[in-house]
Amino acid sequence: MVDSDELRRPLGLTLLTGLYFFFFLVSVSTFGNPYPFLGGIYTDTPAKMLVFADSLMCLYLFLGTMKRQLLTWYMLILYNLFQVANTIINLTFIKPQEVETLLGSRVQPEAMWANNIAASLAILLLTQFIYRHKHYFTNKHKYLF
Repeated sequence: MVDSDELRRPLGLTLLTGLYFFFFLVSVSTFGNPYPFLGGIYTDTPAKMLVFADSLMCLYLFLGTMKRQLLTWYMLILYNLFQVANTIINLTFIKPQEVETLLGSRVQPEAMWANNIAASLAILLLTQFIYRHKHYFTNKHKYLF
């Protein structure tokens, strides 16, 4: 007999699952582009490897959220906090001139800073939601499959 809690999926969990699927698609779509990571901008093979690793992580987070895996709850929090730290490190060490050189067009430093800080704040709010809804993650199995 299946618990009725397992039959009815909370809307917040459904939206969270969709969001991490979207993050997976965004990550995959950046394959072949320069990748900012921990204060450096990587290109070519290193950038592709970083995008591949990020895509795999986002895929895992999507599947784990879909399966309500408790381990995924911890991974979501760690991944989000790492992304915020990575953004702050990138803003500190990557100069707008480096971005301009790679893009071949002018970059507004204030806009780059504001957009990244806004994205980091959104991720922190998302992390707060995830932290408060640990009870959604009822699957205690270690493995997804």
